[in-house]
Amino acid sequence: MARIPDAELTRLKAEVSVQRLVEGCGVELRRQGADFVGRCPFHDDGTPSLVVSPVKNLWHCLGACQTGGGPIDWVMTAQGVSFRHAVELLREDSAALRALAPASPLSSGGPVGRSSAGKLAGLVAPGAGDGQLLAAVLGYYAQTLAGSPEALGFLARRRIDHPEAIETFRLGFANRTLGYRLPGSQTRDGVGVRARLQALGILRPSGHEHFTGSLVIPVLDEAAVVGEVYGRKVAERGLRAGTPRHLYLPGPHAGVFNIGAFKDSDELVVCESLIDALSLWCAGFRHVTAAYGVGGWTLEHQGALELHGIRRVLIAFDADQAGDGGAKALAAQLMGSGVECFRVELPRGADVNDVAVAATDPTAALGRLLRKAAWMGTGPTPSRREVVTVPASSGRVLSLAAAGDRLTAGPGPVGGSVAAATGSVAQTAPTPAPEPEPEPAPVLGPAPVVEPGLASPVPRPAGEPGPVVVDARELVVVLGNRRWRVRGLDKVTSFDALRVNVLAARTDTAGVGLAGGRFHVDTLDLYSARARSVFLAAAAGELRVEPEVVKSDLGAVLLACETRVEEVIAAAQAPKKVQPTISATERAGALDLLRDPNLIGRIEADFAAVGMVGEATNCLVGYLAAVSRKLPSPLAVIVQSTSAAGKSAVMEAVLGFVPEEDRVSFSAMTGQSLFYLGESDLAHKVLSIAEEEGASRATYALKLLQSEGELSIASTGKDTASGRLVTHTYKVTGPTAIVLTTTAIDIDEELLNRCLVLTVDEDRAQTKAIHTAQRHAQTLAGLTQRTHREQVVALHRNAGRLLEPLAVVNPFADALTFADGRTRTRRDHGKYLGLIAAVTLLHQHQRPRRTATVSGKQVSYVESTLADIEVANRLAHLVLGQSLDELAPQTRRLLGEVHAHVVAAAQQMAVDPCLVRFTRRQLREQLGWGDTQLKVHLARLVDLELVLAHRLDSGAYGYEL
Repeated sequence: MARIPDAELTRLKAEVSVQRLVEGCGVELRRQGADFVGRCPFHDDGTPSLVVSPVKNLWHCLGACQTGGGPIDWVMTAQGVSFRHAVELLREDSAALRALAPASPLSSGGPVGRSSAGKLAGLVAPGAGDGQLLAAVLGYYAQTLAGSPEALGFLARRRIDHPEAIETFRLGFANRTLGYRLPGSQTRDGVGVRARLQALGILRPSGHEHFTGSLVIPVLDEAAVVGEVYGRKVAERGLRAGTPRHLYLPGPHAGVFNIGAFKDSDELVVCESLIDALSLWCAGFRHVTAAYGVGGWTLEHQGALELHGIRRVLIAFDADQAGDGGAKALAAQLMGSGVECFRVELPRGADVNDVAVAATDPTAALGRLLRKAAWMGTGPTPSRREVVTVPASSGRVLSLAAAGDRLTAGPGPVGGSVAAATGSVAQTAPTPAPEPEPEPAPVLGPAPVVEPGLASPVPRPAGEPGPVVVDARELVVVLGNRRWRVRGLDKVTSFDALRVNVLAARTDTAGVGLAGGRFHVDTLDLYSARARSVFLAAAAGELRVEPEVVKSDLGAVLLACETRVEEVIAAAQAPKKVQPTISATERAGALDLLRDPNLIGRIEADFAAVGMVGEATNCLVGYLAAVSRKLPSPLAVIVQSTSAAGKSAVMEAVLGFVPEEDRVSFSAMTGQSLFYLGESDLAHKVLSIAEEEGASRATYALKLLQSEGELSIASTGKDTASGRLVTHTYKVTGPTAIVLTTTAIDIDEELLNRCLVLTVDEDRAQTKAIHTAQRHAQTLAGLTQRTHREQVVALHRNAGRLLEPLAVVNPFADALTFADGRTRTRRDHGKYLGLIAAVTLLHQHQRPRRTATVSGKQVSYVESTLADIEVANRLAHLVLGQSLDELAPQTRRLLGEVHAHVVAAAQQMAVDPCLVRFTRRQLREQLGWGDTQLKVHLARLVDLELVLAHRLDSGAYGYEL
């Protein structure tokens, strides 16, 4: 069990008043000198025998109990709880302290018995799903970590206590207090929750926590869903013999640690354990993941590797017999699928974390090991391009890799490699000894080195600057007999730092084998004077030139790099998407459409022309919602229907008419994903999400975007200059029109009342019409129609590009009326006015453009007409009327079908309709509905008491309208 810190116990004994605890249990105290006395609630106390000393913050019963102590002892006695439980109760806020009444009546005549009732706030509601329950447990473990010195001390000793790592990977600590947050073990809810936690593996069959005393590391997928949980005992000694230090959830492993690393790089470091992976992550090497032990490379790992196109893997398993065997087996598997594999050669008997703990500078120590990773394949190292010889004393041959981001080492006493990575350490490996060649290897110089995309530098006299040659991978500067190569400029994102890889080489030296060839390579921040001084001192020694010469060269290289960086940053800040150009013919056709007096009819007809069967109202409302993206307060739409009814077809048809540059589409999104889009990425655009369920985590952001028109968040990040954690503010501006689809009946009410709800026609006649259209699409006429469809879509996209964001003025607004019986109509009224404004904006090329001076600024606007209001009224009657109905559209439809069925049966039997009983089976056969669909909507009618359920003699249910 995790030990409670002495400092915490001292604080509780000093800060929690015994007098207040006693009085909170209903004991009346009266002063007697410096103390207070009262009747002891734990026995039949005829005369006051309970003494409370405020000065010492102690209590004592001088009567039958003959016991006492401080605030913790009082809570243990009054509540019937253990010492640890009492401490947890006192750690709660004042609201919890006020609730610390005795667990049993005061007249019990004896000490309070041990209580099993939960007294602390529960983690989640008993009805929460397994995913919510597991997430709540891990969230609680994350909270306990912050107050657990032993766990924080373990992280510090292991050098994995980086605050960003703790937050990113949601590290936690199990201190055996989880049970205090669960419902009482004697209650039905408590039994159910504990059974589910046992099934999840959090609790053992004995009821004890599986990860007690362990650092807890959840393995999360890209949607932050827990797949696996790893536990590591933090106690270095004192564990009982046979106690495992490493724990996982029962069952097969699931999930991939640090899954985000797979999509950020084509290179990956694979560790044997999560602790090792955290060590690399905290040292700055973020492209890292972990297997579940030497044989723990799962199909999910392999699938993620192939999905994200990882080309190189560094295997950083422990340097022991098991680690060597596991590394070879993993390399054989990966190389069989075309992945280059390298072995990180750790000190014998050590793992990655051992190296990080022992090193003065973990980043430098681990970086050296990664740079010296050994090639595990047969034959020459992949992508070898040319050979550069180094002094014989070094004992190795180096080669430049064509990949452009690493140097690989050949055979020699030292082995290993030198990295030329930018941004992160790249992986390199030793190569087999080459066969002796009769001719010397080519040298690194201006004449023999002709790199792809580069002009061959012309040799110049010493001291005279040569040409600056730049391609997509590197920058080359020739200064006399010295050649400078810089890589990584394409990854620079600001002028605060210029961290690149620099290679300085002599072009007038050559040799055979291990003789000759002088160069120096390193990765550094050229804006750091200290880093430059270290580099030039080392480079001067390697190149055997005066330090002042290297200093002058480095200054020229720095200026050349700045010029290139300005181009890179300017290109990165340029708009990613170029506004499409419209030809004169296309513009004329789009204007003819927008100026058509029957524009609304044209739009409805064009939806039919592109293959939409029926759904004219839904398509038109969706089209107007897309047009409203140009307004200050756009509309939002939810298309709701049962599965396979055609909701996606409606959304796709509407989005097809929207210009590509004005659409932002997602299948799903995480809770904070919208906050980190570009500031103007959603301005005057349509945001579409395929299923509302996929946006459940982002519901809060969607509501804010719809109501406020913008999003902002403050997030912690690393300052590129100082390396310290600072607060960054991210802002995303609208306005944005939102389109969602859903099959759910119950949708988040706050999101629902901000949207127009469209329902798909699910009648049999509509299904028959769709079948007819599907068959027609297979004919020659259908082929012709598909060609025409492309022309119609292009026409409407061009028309959308010609619509401008204008203000809309409604001169008839004061004469409009709207239902006001519910507060809900306050938002529905806004949607109604938004419909009118969208219709007006759509007709802007048919309205005179007016101007007005507002606060000294000229504002252009168009005015609504009575025709615009008539169109909006027609649509509002069909769409907004449903929002005032307490029933979902499909449920309302079922109620009508049931009513018709009951009336028909009553007429047939010549009885009153109230005497007709029916079953679900009868409705399925009569209406042709699916069992699940019927069950869901019928249950909704029963809940609202529109249909009554009766238990039949057979045990089934009958229903009454």
